Order: sequence, then C-alpha cells, then structure tokens
Amino acid sequence: MKRKFVMLSIVLLINVGVFAQKEQIKNAQAIFNSGNSQDALVVLKKTEYLIVNSTDEEKSDFYFLKGNVLKDIASKQIDVANNLSLASEAYQELINAESESGKFKYTLQANIALRDMKSVLVNGASDDYKIGKYKESAEKSYKVYLLDKKDTLNLYYAASSSMLVKDYDSAIKYYEELDKLKYSGKGVSYYATNKKTKLEERFISPSVREVSLKSELYEKPRNEDSPSKKMEINKNLAFLYLEKNNLAKAESYYTKVLELDPKYIDGYINMAYLKLEGKKPIMDEMNALGNTPKEMEQYDKLKTKKDDLVKSVIPYLKKALAIEPKNLDVIKSLLGVYRSLDMTDDYNALKSTSM
Repeated sequence: MKRKFVMLSIVLLINVGVFAQKEQIKNAQAIFNSGNSQDALVVLKKTEYLIVNSTDEEKSDFYFLKGNVLKDIASKQIDVANNLSLASEAYQELINAESESGKFKYTLQANIALRDMKSVLVNGASDDYKIGKYKESAEKSYKVYLLDKKDTLNLYYAASSSMLVKDYDSAIKYYEELDKLKYSGKGVSYYATNKKTKLEERFISPSVREVSLKSELYEKPRNEDSPSKKMEINKNLAFLYLEKNNLAKAESYYTKVLELDPKYIDGYINMAYLKLEGKKPIMDEMNALGNTPKEMEQYDKLKTKKDDLVKSVIPYLKKALAIEPKNLDVIKSLLGVYRSLDMTDDYNALKSTSM
C-alpha cells in the first residue's frame, strides 16, 4: 500500500510539473511577443528539464519558441554566432521530435529559419575573412557546418581560416574531420555578382543561383572548377602535427602526401627530418650511460638502433635528389648521413659528382 502511495505521488508530481511547464511556455510566449526575448529565454530555461515528459504538441511549442527566441536575440547582435548555433539546436530538436511523432506543426517554419540563419552566418564569416578577422570567420564557418553538415565546404573554410590565425588545435580538429569524411573539395563553384553591393557571391547550387538571377538582384553568373584539396589537407595536417611535435602523426600524413604526389620533394625532405628527430632521445640515453660492462653493452645496442634509424633516411634523401639533382640542402644532408655512418665510398661518390 505504501509503495502504491509513493508511485501515485510521483505521477502527481510529474503531472503538476508538465502543467507548470505548459503554463511557463504560454508565459514565455507572451513575454517574447512583448519584445523581451532575453526574459523569455530565462523562463524557458527554468522548465526545460521537464520537456522529456511533455506531450508531442508541447515539445513542438517549446522547441519552436526557444529557437525563435534565440534567433531574435542573435538578430539584435548579441553573441550572434553562439545564439544562432543554439537556435539551430532547438530547431533541430523540434524537427526530430515532430519526425518521431509524425505531427508536423512547425517543421516547415523551422527549416526556413535554419536556411535564413545559415545565410547570416555564411555572410558573417565571409565579411570577417575579408577584413582579416580569421578566428571569428573560422568560428562562424564551423557553426555553419554544424547547421548543415552536408555543406562540407564550410568545414574546409573553418580549417583554412584557423591555419591563417595559427589556431593549430582548431585547424587539426577541422582538417581531421575533413579527412575522416574523405572530403576532396573537387567540383564546381557557382558565382554571381550582387547588383547592390557589387560583390561576387558563391551559391550552393546552380538552381539557387538561377532563382537569384531571375529576381534581378544578381548578375554576371560564372562557374569555377575547384581542384581536389586532398593534397592540401594532408600537407597541412602533416605540418600541424610536426608543429605539435607529434612525429608519428606527422609521418603518417607525409606518407599520404607522398602517395598523392610521389614527386613532392618537400615530403621526402620532411620525412628524413622526422626520422632524424627520433635520434635525439636515443642519443640522450646513450650520453647518460656510464662505463660499466653492462652499460657499455647497452650503449652498443643503442648505437645500432641509432645507426639503423639514420640509415632509414637515405631512401628519402635519394628520392629528393632524383627530383632535384642540384639541391644543395639535400646533398649536404645526404653527405652528413654518409659521414655519420662511415659510408666512405658513398660519401666520396656523391661529393665528386655534386660539388
């Protein structure tokens, strides 16, 4: 009997909470209608934890209102990128909830709002880039990507802008995601000039551009072939991991770079450099050893390991030299390797033919 009473109490509390939330949604809607979006958001946040037990209609009302409130706050230039991103999350929650219930009350309006917000962020990212605010441009481009993950070009823009401002952590995150998605960037870009601003703008498809041209707000359409960006992505990831001193990751991406372009000389040079960087900890360990028989035995083992590592750079330097036979830096590096390994015949042969 006592257990039944407890269960009944829980049910009553849930019902009271749901009723309270329904009233709070109405209250927040009234506040929003009066023009005070921030106060409306405060009201919505107080009861958001109850949404899981709400009816399908109340979920739709809640998420649609939350999206509208956040979108309105952003329109007042208050933390624009973040509030548009949060608004997008609310609209996506709405679309998912209505898709599950099969009752489409606000889905159309939500999709229109998402499209409008994407346009605002795209324009904002473009404007920031033009005036050199690369960090802000990267953040907005990434938020656009989160709005529409099918439009991976914005993820590429976020990565490129992060590189320019030397935000290497973000650049790695974005480039790694592009690599995981097998993004190539190869395709056609569609442009037209805005008659009012006289600026050329990119359109996501020829059909969208055609609508804009028919509206007579745009002119001078042109197409531009976009080459594959796989090489650039892998080169940048290799460089970024080299900067972060993650030699294993850097080597894996330089390997991909050389698979894409076997004649990329800097790839061979950097692979040789990476290998030689691995020599330092071995040398430190050798220098720390004493003169006991056991330590001398360990020294010999480490020396063999070090020499094997140095030998491993020879194929990379030879390939680089085959591409540019007169590259003095490569010649000097290879001569240094031969000398350190007491490879006298190879040293003399290279010196006689190149110096």
